[in-house]
Parts: sequence; structure tokens; C-alpha cells
Amino acid sequence: MKIILRSGAVTAAVGVGLSLAVLPAVPATAAAGGTHVRCNDIAALKAAINNANTNGGRITLASRCTYTLTAADNADDGLPEITGNVTISGRDTTIRRASNATADFRILHVVSGGSLTLNSLTVSGGNPANGSDGGGIANENGTLNLHRTTIRGNQAEMGGGLYNTGGRLNLDHSTVERNTSTLWGGGVYNTGSGTLTMKGGALLKNRALDNGGGLENINGAANLHSVSVRGNTALQGGGIRQTLGATLRLTSSRVSDNIAVSGAGISNNNSTATLVRSLVTNNTAITTGGGIVNENTGQVTLTASRVIRNAPDNCAPAGSVPGCTNPTSTIAPPTAQLPPASGDTAPQ
Repeated sequence: MKIILRSGAVTAAVGVGLSLAVLPAVPATAAAGGTHVRCNDIAALKAAINNANTNGGRITLASRCTYTLTAADNADDGLPEITGNVTISGRDTTIRRASNATADFRILHVVSGGSLTLNSLTVSGGNPANGSDGGGIANENGTLNLHRTTIRGNQAEMGGGLYNTGGRLNLDHSTVERNTSTLWGGGVYNTGSGTLTMKGGALLKNRALDNGGGLENINGAANLHSVSVRGNTALQGGGIRQTLGATLRLTSSRVSDNIAVSGAGISNNNSTATLVRSLVTNNTAITTGGGIVNENTGQVTLTASRVIRNAPDNCAPAGSVPGCTNPTSTIAPPTAQLPPASGDTAPQ
């Protein structure tokens, strides 16, 4: 038996020799292994998400297509809230909020107990209203998995790109770039004992008007392996800021070309940071801690790692990071807004 469903009039061919019949319209193509949604069919995408929330399942979007959201599905989100186990896959596929949308909203929202996996997608243009958090995606006590996915050009009060509170956020060869927060976490905001695991990919050119340009980690756990944290800006913690008992582990990663008033590379406040085979370099602070600022009983451990060539110094206060030394004379910050971009590879 073969069933083909399409938006608009639907033709059902069942068996051999049966006459064709026109059935009521349905929003997507039902096929083995999941639901296929035609290019930019927003109604079909919403219906597929609602169905997956109830029954679980995979949703496949059209390759090299942009799905443009012009209106919110609910008060805060462009698409239905994720309450079940949902997987959405594409290839060079984008889901974005229209620049001329009549309302402000983020793109996706995972609520408590929900699980969302995105494969080979780009999420962009999210801008939630009324000071809400997570411009691209908010994950509240759920699970969010991103595989070869880009979170680009979103904004919010906290977590311009991604907001994770009390949940699990996993990024695999994914990039968070050019997102903005009006407070904390231009790229990613991780809090409420949430866990962030990132393997490969980059936190790239994000901006926080307050703290944590690339990543703001408050009372959370962050584990970054083979990640480039580059070109982010903030008041404190241009690349990464963490506080209130947070933990950070960087392995084979590079923190470079970030800018902040203090702690341009990393700002560690009353928290624990461990760097393994990693490099902090070419970051620029306006006042102090070009590479790392370590304050209020914070602990930073360098294992086969280097903090070098940062301006105006490498680590502050001097001696607060064992193994990190400052030059005998301070290095004047460059006059340019951003230092030249460097490669993303981990130190050899």
C-alpha cells in the first residue's frame, strides 16, 4: 500500500485497480522513517512538530531551503513548544524569523522533559519579546542536541543565541556566531546547574552588552573540546565568563581575539576552570586580564596549556593562575576595534 500526502488536494492510491480519490488537505508528506515537510510550508512544519510531541518521530526539511516565520505560534516562540522527543533534520536548511515579522519571538523552545535534536540546520533572526531569554533557542530543563548546526544572528536579553537553564545542551561540530545579548551570554547562557558539552565548532563573534560575550556560565558546568572561542566582545569575559560556583573544562581548544573591559579571554569568578592542551592568546582587555581574570577564590589550572601574547597582560591578578606569567612590561592594547582574525586550530 502506498500513501502520498501533500498540502492542498491529496491523492491516495491504495492497491491496484482502485479509483483515485481526493482526500482532505494535510500539511506534509508521510513517509517511512518520519515526516517530510515541503520547502517553507510553515503550517506543515508546525503540524509535524505537534505530532512528534505526541508520538515522537523525525521531521525532514527540504534541502537548501529557508523556512521563514512571519508570525509567532505562541506568545514567545515562532514554532510550537517542544514537549516530546522531536528530531528535525535538513541539509543547508534555515529556519528564520522574518526581518519584517509583526511580532518578536524566538525560534524554538524546549520545555521541561522535552528533547529536541537538530541536524544540519541554521537557526537565525530570533528576537523574543518582553525581555525573554534565548534568542535562537531556549532550553528549560530539557535536552537540546545540535549536530552540524549553526545558531546565527539572534538576540535576546540573556542567551542571544542559546539559553540553557537546568537542562542538557550538547553541540557537536556546531557554531554559535554573531548573536547579541543585552545582558549576559551573547552566544550561550548556561545556568541553573545546566550542563553544556561542546565538541568541535566555534563560539564566534558574539556580543554581550554586559558579561560573557561567547559564553556566560553561571552555576553550570561547561565542557568544551576542540572548540574555537574567537572574536567575541563583552564588558567582562569577552570569550567566556563564569561565576557562582560554575565549572569549565577546555580541552584542545583556543580562546583568541576576544575583547572586554576585563578578562578578555576568560573571566573566572568564584568558580573552577581547567585548561588542558589549550591556548589563550591575542585577547585584549581595556583595563586588566587580557588573557584571564581570576577573582574571589576562583581556581584556574593549566595543564599543558599556555596563556600568551594577550594585552595588556596575560593573567590578573598576577600570580593568581599558576603557570601563567606576565611580560615585564605591559603590552599596549591595539587601536583597532578588533584584532586580526586567527585560525581556529588548537595549539600543537
